[in-house]
Amino acid sequence: MKQDFYINLQAEEETQLTAYEKEASHYTFYRTICFFALIFTFAAAYDGMTIAGIMGVLLLMLFSWLIRQHNRIKKQIRFIQNALAVTADYLAHFNGNWQKLADKGNDFLKADRPQDIDLHIFGQTSLYQYLCCARTALGRKKLAQALTVTPPPADTIRQRQEAAAELINRQLLCVELLALSRQLPAGHDTAPLINEITADSQRHISHMLQRTAWILPILTVCSLILAALNLLNWQIPGLLVLLQFAIAMLFQRQNQAILAPLLTLNQELHAYQSLFIRLGKTNFTSSVLAKLAADLSQNGAPALQELARLTDHVNLCRNLFFYVFGNALLLWDCHCAARFSRWQDNAAQNLSGWLEQWAAIELYISLAMVGHTRKQYCLPQILTGSPQLKTTALASLLLDEGKAVPNDTSLTSETRIITGSNMSGKTTYMRTLASSLVLAYAGAPVCAEEFACTPLHIFTSIQVHDDQSQGISTFYAELLRIKQMVDFSQKELPMFICIDEIFKGTNSADRIIGAREAISRLTRPYAITLVSTHDFELCDLQSPNNIPITNYHFAEYYEENKIKFDYKIKNDRCQTTNAQYLLKMAGIL
Repeated sequence: MKQDFYINLQAEEETQLTAYEKEASHYTFYRTICFFALIFTFAAAYDGMTIAGIMGVLLLMLFSWLIRQHNRIKKQIRFIQNALAVTADYLAHFNGNWQKLADKGNDFLKADRPQDIDLHIFGQTSLYQYLCCARTALGRKKLAQALTVTPPPADTIRQRQEAAAELINRQLLCVELLALSRQLPAGHDTAPLINEITADSQRHISHMLQRTAWILPILTVCSLILAALNLLNWQIPGLLVLLQFAIAMLFQRQNQAILAPLLTLNQELHAYQSLFIRLGKTNFTSSVLAKLAADLSQNGAPALQELARLTDHVNLCRNLFFYVFGNALLLWDCHCAARFSRWQDNAAQNLSGWLEQWAAIELYISLAMVGHTRKQYCLPQILTGSPQLKTTALASLLLDEGKAVPNDTSLTSETRIITGSNMSGKTTYMRTLASSLVLAYAGAPVCAEEFACTPLHIFTSIQVHDDQSQGISTFYAELLRIKQMVDFSQKELPMFICIDEIFKGTNSADRIIGAREAISRLTRPYAITLVSTHDFELCDLQSPNNIPITNYHFAEYYEENKIKFDYKIKNDRCQTTNAQYLLKMAGIL
């Protein structure tokens, strides 16, 4: 089972974490012993013991090595902790806890797009919440844009499917990439930083200052060596040191303005660098992923490595001791400003493109989530020609796989009137079809054995609410929804229409009259229209043209005086009702 893969991976990660934490504690002990040994050896050297001085130098080298090794172990611990968090998120998709994941995509809900709520595209227990693995704001945005009710070009869908299909078979790689990306803060937005780094800056340091920043430090170091050998008066290197520090102070404001974008970038740059390098180590078969990985590893990784190293050097000046001596001896800030200016000239224009490419990878990993966590799935086939939607064993992604009841469907240009008792599955059936179309347009797998469709513009009227602030009743709100469908139908573009309990907000006589007219207007050769209703009078509708109007239904059955449902769609109209039974269950009758 797929769940077993993540359970076993979690156990391995916990074992590795325990081992690394034990190793880290050893390094802490070794560093402490080495530090005290350093103090004693240098104290002895100060008292004139030559051998102690030599031992002190060796211990200092050992201490530096221990620090590097300890930092490497701590980096591994952070990675494994992140990997455990990623694995826990994957496991949450098997036990229903994915509904507790923090990113629900509420910020992408649009008031003028009711399908977002009707189909649970965004918000609590939504398609977005189930799929989203993106750590960056740009990756989140790409996923939100992919979850659309307007079909994109078929080539775009197939390109995403190709990438998602390969990543489905690379579960471990996806966990590693997501663990590395957790070095970034949640919802990481690089837009302000990109604007700072890529902006045409007029604050580049002059060529004269750049040459001075090389000549003066060389002269200073040479003079210090000569003075140490008693070949030069100490006043000369002293004057050169003062001169350099004065120059550093003179250009401090300019250098700080140039280097300001780098002061908060350290962690992010190292994270992106690690991601790009990891992608470069993977041999992708998908042309989409191979192209992205090649560009990011061959061009993006070296450039970001250079910038990350520069950022490390800039941050050294946060230490007051280093700031004084680095600028007094080496004009450190001037060198860093010059290096950053050169980096801006050579690579800054590509930065936004590299981050955009990583956001695309985040999108593809998110689309692969269905394949990673569902036993039954398929990649939809995109058809051409007149409207079609064909499914075999299609179930909702948002329902527990063990409890969801799949249905087969074959739709062409037609209007389907769906009747059935309360809670029998009418709304879930329509919502499953429409939301699966959204997944298909995104390039994600759907929960079915087979799924094929032509591109269709999706319109829904399912969860309709009044708006007191605008003086709009529930009935009028539904009228506006259906008017939008009728208006769009004048464009003669392919449509998929779902209307749940049509005109439920008014009396039965007006409802039937209005429903007949609305259904007549939406029965078109370029539309697949599904209408659920409790009004059996609508089952006798005649088509205004040659497009068929057909009847289907859901039904209940009773066992031991208890109502039950099989949630299977059946031909013809419903012959039963259950409202009185439910009223009795609720204690009203």
